[in-house]
Amino acid sequence: MKNLIFKLFVMFQDLKSNEAGQDLVEYALVVALIAFGSTAGMSTLATGINSAFNTISSDLATSL
Repeated sequence: MKNLIFKLFVMFQDLKSNEAGQDLVEYALVVALIAFGSTAGMSTLATGINSAFNTISSDLATSL
């Protein structure tokens, strides 16, 4: 069990000191930030679209 914990410790130390995958992590964080912003903005956009369709629907109903 101690050997497994030591191997995991060595592996995490190697990952921490290795900078080869750093760009990938940065890109993943940027993508996550864009996805979060898009998701947060969807509710506002959905409200506006719903309002527009309700206006169109009521205008069509009154004209018929």
